[in-house]
Amino acid sequence: MSAPQFLRGRYWGVALRGMAMGAADVVPGVSGGTIAFITGIYQELLDSLSRLGPHCITVLRREGIAATWRYINGSFLLALFSGILLSVFSLARVIGLLLQTYPILVWSFFFGLILASAVPIVRHIPRWSPGVVLCLALGIVTAIAVSELRPAQVPATPLTLFLSGALAICAMVLPGISGAFILLMIGIYPRLLDAVHDLQFVNLGCFAAGAAAGLMLFSRLLSWLMHHYIARTLAFLAGILLGSLKIVWPWKLATGTVSGSDKLAPLLSNCLPSAYENATGQPAQFGWALCAAVAAAVLVLVLESLGRRHKVHD
Repeated sequence: MSAPQFLRGRYWGVALRGMAMGAADVVPGVSGGTIAFITGIYQELLDSLSRLGPHCITVLRREGIAATWRYINGSFLLALFSGILLSVFSLARVIGLLLQTYPILVWSFFFGLILASAVPIVRHIPRWSPGVVLCLALGIVTAIAVSELRPAQVPATPLTLFLSGALAICAMVLPGISGAFILLMIGIYPRLLDAVHDLQFVNLGCFAAGAAAGLMLFSRLLSWLMHHYIARTLAFLAGILLGSLKIVWPWKLATGTVSGSDKLAPLLSNCLPSAYENATGQPAQFGWALCAAVAAAVLVLVLESLGRRHKVHD
C-alpha cells in the first residue's frame, strides 16, 4: 500500500463512515452494521472481511505483501477501522453523558434512524416470495426475542472477554442487532467501558482477539449468504431492524437497575408518552422527540444518497 493510495479522497470518506459506525456501536441498541448498509459499503465490508484467513498466508508467500494487501482490500479496511477506533475511544464517554442527560431525544434520534434504515434494505430486495416474507418475520421475531433478554452478570475474565468480543462483533456486523446491547445483557458492557476509559490494555486485547476471531468466521458466512441468498438475507436483516425498534423506543419506565451500570443499563419497560408523564411527572418531550426522529430519517436519506453516488463513482 502506498501512502497516496490510502490518502485518496475515497478513503477519507470510508474513514468518516467508520467513525459513524463506531459512534453507533457504542450505543446499546444501535448497530454499526446499519450505518455500513445505508452508506453503501456493507457488501464491500463483508467481502473484504471474508478474505481474512489462512489463505492470506498463501497469497503472502506466493505473491508478496503488496498483492496480499490488495487481496484483502487493506486500504479500505485500514481506513474503516481507523475511523471506528477513533470514534469509540473519543465518543464512549460523550455518548454515555448524552444518554444520561437527554435520553428521550437521543433514543428518538436512533429510533428514526433505525426505522428509516429499513427502507433502503427493503428496497434492495430483488424479489418477494413466501420464503422471503417468512425470513422478514423471522428477523422481527429474533430482534424482539433479543430485546426480551434480561441483564446478567458475567465475570470479566480473559476467557469471557474473548467470547464476549466474538459474540458482540457478530451482532455489530448485523444491521439492527447492537453488539453493545448484547454486551449490556451479559453484564460486560460497563466493564468494557471502564477498560476503554482507563486504557486497560490486557482486557482490551482479550476482547479484541475475540472480536477478530468472530469477525473472520461470521463475515464469511454472511458474505456467502448475501451472494447466494440475497433476497432472504436482506429480508431477515430488514426484519431485525424493524424488530429492534422495541429496544430503542424512547419512553421507558424503570422496573429495576443492573448492578454496577445504573447510568446506562436500568431495567426498563416501554410505555406511551402519556404514561411516561403520569408516572414520572416529567414532560414526555413528544414534539422534540418527533423532530429528532425526523432529523434522523433525513440523515439516513442523505447517507443513502451519498452511498449510491459512491458506488457510481467507484
